[in-house]
Amino acid sequence: MIVFSQGESLKREGIAVDYLLAGPGPAGYLSAVVRIRRAWKRGDYDLVHAHYSLSAFAASLAGRFPLVVSLMGSDLHMSGVMRTIIRSLYRHRWGATIVKSLQMKELMKLSEAEVVPNGVDTELFRPLSKTEAREFPGYPVAGKLVLFGSSPDRREKNAVLAREAVALLHDPDVELRYLSGVPHEHVPYWLNAADVLLLTSTREGSPNVVKEAMACNCPVVSTEVGDVRWLFGETGGYFITSNDAGDVAAKLRAALDLSGRTEGRERIMKLELDSGSVAARIKSIYERVVS
Repeated sequence: MIVFSQGESLKREGIAVDYLLAGPGPAGYLSAVVRIRRAWKRGDYDLVHAHYSLSAFAASLAGRFPLVVSLMGSDLHMSGVMRTIIRSLYRHRWGATIVKSLQMKELMKLSEAEVVPNGVDTELFRPLSKTEAREFPGYPVAGKLVLFGSSPDRREKNAVLAREAVALLHDPDVELRYLSGVPHEHVPYWLNAADVLLLTSTREGSPNVVKEAMACNCPVVSTEVGDVRWLFGETGGYFITSNDAGDVAAKLRAALDLSGRTEGRERIMKLELDSGSVAARIKSIYERVVS
């Protein structure tokens, strides 16, 4: 969904975009090599933009250049061998490499990489009244809602810590819900219905759900992963926590006790993380690579 959203924002910038899905698994990425070659021959393309390292490997093997590569948060945790391959291709084969945070750039030792976080569709993700938002998914209007920003089944999201922290609140009016299996176009309702978004991940790149919550002026409590400290800045209603359940609970209580919503949307616009601004940056990278 992230790749599709970015592609659609690029179309609005006047760029023709076609999609080719690669994977899953080694066989899927290897079969993509032939499909990339065939698509390139059929189309009148100026470049290939590969998202995730394995897709970039397939495009590199297909020999279709120039090639722009977007490395995602999961690429940061590849094995040492895979990261060596990434750095070699970055130096010698890829026309431009995009990473999602300064942390990724530094940890992966890609000194010339472009830091371009994924943008937020600020037309879709916008503030709504809590009453309107809760009526849509069927929430009761009363009570406090803590929204966990992912499926509880993903180990790196650390749902155990989230449950422990909510339990420590000892507040029967607080309910923990999971953002799982929700259609993308319905997510803004969930974020506007929530009193706070909770992210307890052990690792992230530039977490999209945090930016989407900010665009809806929803408070956020997050572990210090990816670029969240930069995203939050000094904006009120945004809390960074340690991995201690007591600390998470204390930050949740502070967020739940806020008298109103935040100015997160203003922060997103100031950082130029709306999808239009991000698309314009990517377009400039394309123009430089093609020229």
